Amino acid sequence: MSESREQGKMSWAEYYRTTSDRPPRRTLLSALDRFEAEPPPTGGRRAVDLGCGGGRDTVAILAAGFAVLAIDAQPSAIDALRARDDLPADARLETRVARFEDTTWPEVDLVNSSFALPLVPPERFPALWDRVRASLAPGGRFSGQLFGDRDSFAGDPGITTLDERAARALLAGLEVEMFEEEETDSVTPRGRAKHWHLFHVVARHPPSG
Repeated sequence: MSESREQGKMSWAEYYRTTSDRPPRRTLLSALDRFEAEPPPTGGRRAVDLGCGGGRDTVAILAAGFAVLAIDAQPSAIDALRARDDLPADARLETRVARFEDTTWPEVDLVNSSFALPLVPPERFPALWDRVRASLAPGGRFSGQLFGDRDSFAGDPGITTLDERAARALLAGLEVEMFEEEETDSVTPRGRAKHWHLFHVVARHPPSG
């Protein structure tokens, strides 16, 4: 799930090898299904994948016909993405090594951030979320996860966790197409027990007119 917090003592290259064959997240697949039912804009659709990791979501977005800007703080993530066997030959892909709270991106039709957006300190999260919302074109969507206040990351000063009311408040003015709460225990790729409290979100910027 959260790549930067699960990596532990593994090297980044080992981590991406371990997780590279996992499928795209269902929040993303839900958003892509909804886009498929709508006519594309002239010139095609654009997306940004914030915290792209090894590219399991990026490849699915590219396969759906989007031009994608993939951003990750780890150079090895971008290397792993570029080396994927399933990267479409005609991919319209731009990559950038950066922390997404420290960078900018243009207006897009999709902002995807799977298990990565909360890995920002609470004092920086509001500005980042404002940037996400401002970058959505009319009819554009956000897909990703927010961490709940019962997640085992709660209390970490570098991570933003939210109760349900605060999570829903972030989506005010957007058309909420998915809001699912999940609370479960699992084992991370490096074998560490983890309690997850998550909000799975797909939300749409209302079309103009």
